[in-house]
Amino acid sequence: MVENRMSKAAGLVAVLALAAGIAGCRVHVDKGANGEDKNVQVDTPFGGVHVNTDQTSASDLGLPVYPGASAVKGDDEHKSADVHMGFGEWQLRVRAVSYSTPDAEDKVVAFYKKALGRYGDVITCDRNTAVGTPVATSEGLTCEDDKKGGHIQIDHRDYGSGKNSLELKAGSRRHQHIVGFETPKEGNTRFALVALDLPAGMSGDSDKSD
Repeated sequence: MVENRMSKAAGLVAVLALAAGIAGCRVHVDKGANGEDKNVQVDTPFGGVHVNTDQTSASDLGLPVYPGASAVKGDDEHKSADVHMGFGEWQLRVRAVSYSTPDAEDKVVAFYKKALGRYGDVITCDRNTAVGTPVATSEGLTCEDDKKGGHIQIDHRDYGSGKNSLELKAGSRRHQHIVGFETPKEGNTRFALVALDLPAGMSGDSDKSD
């Protein structure tokens, strides 16, 4: 999940900053009950990395919780996360939270197609291929965009859904809202709500990345 990747990035930033002797570098780590890194903050005069886990909800992403759904708990691969990396004008933020419901997937899909409508056109993606219409949002977001990540790539693995999963997307290349569905577990539909804010140029089309 993106939390694991960005936690490693935070550690790397800290090591490089300390090795370079950057004045004002601050590293703060909060441990969870089992000793895992729960919140990581690395701040330097040039920017920093903040990783917060188990504190993100659907409302933080600007989306509703599917009625009766429960947040997935006790699973390192699906815990909620809010990751922010900022260095001057270069800003990357990923927020994700996973839920589970006994309702059928098609009911959840219909619910979030409507909910995502507040962000414009909604596209349905299956294995990075558009299903039905539209095949792209009016702001240029397509089902193929997660292949154009540049030096840092954000893909299905980062927010808990499988590579062959169904996804709903809305927004632009740089500012996306995603609902990704996983293989049902114990008869329940599991899905991840994601908000991506990507740096300029990271979308693979710097002229139309907003």
